[in-house]
Amino acid sequence: MEVDRPDGRSPSQLRPLSCSRGILNRAHGSASWTQGETKVLAAVYGPKAGTRKNENPEKACIEVIWKPKTGQIGKLERESEMVLKKSLESICIRSMYPNTTTSVIIQVVHDDGALLPCAINAACAALVDAGIPLKHLAVAICCSVADSGDVLLDPNKLEEEKMKAFAYLVFPNACVSVLPGGSLQVGKEPMEHGIITSVTHGAMSVDDYLHCLERGRAASAKMSEFLRRSLQPQLSADPSKAG
Repeated sequence: MEVDRPDGRSPSQLRPLSCSRGILNRAHGSASWTQGETKVLAAVYGPKAGTRKNENPEKACIEVIWKPKTGQIGKLERESEMVLKKSLESICIRSMYPNTTTSVIIQVVHDDGALLPCAINAACAALVDAGIPLKHLAVAICCSVADSGDVLLDPNKLEEEKMKAFAYLVFPNACVSVLPGGSLQVGKEPMEHGIITSVTHGAMSVDDYLHCLERGRAASAKMSEFLRRSLQPQLSADPSKAG
């Protein structure tokens, strides 16, 4: 028996997606990502000369700054910054611009659930808009587990409040890789089987997690296709853009 969702979606159905690029004139790259009522803006500045704190003669540094809609940044936002930073570092070709820093600013416009995955998707689109060299694109998805054991994809805020656990999953998009030959793996896994980031909150069983992984990977194909369509006009027009 399928669980009834407030907005009438099936357990494996995503909310409507929207992505726009080049929305901020002063940023080197920018994008907005909307998923249902959740909306995030991402701005990219750089690469610029690295500070003493971020100097690395071999790799570029990725800096992430999270700006909530209201109030001060807290523990949850700091954690989101860290997850986002690690995810972006794994897809950027950091060896091309050593001793530089690229800053990614995340501005939360509205949070109606699955905020961190939306921020990762916005940041990825903004990196492409800025022409930052990428190994491949990535798509992020939230899967939630109800007390009944049902796994719901892309929960809204009302659903999040009732869930016992979440999994934030980031998958690679092999179809847009720019690395010749050596881009078919994520770690030791084939690209199509790989996962870039996996963060869980709450208590879930191994079976729950594997169910989340299966449902998330299935949805990632749809999201990857949407992201490619959203970025394709720019990628075709400017071959120097990553992707």
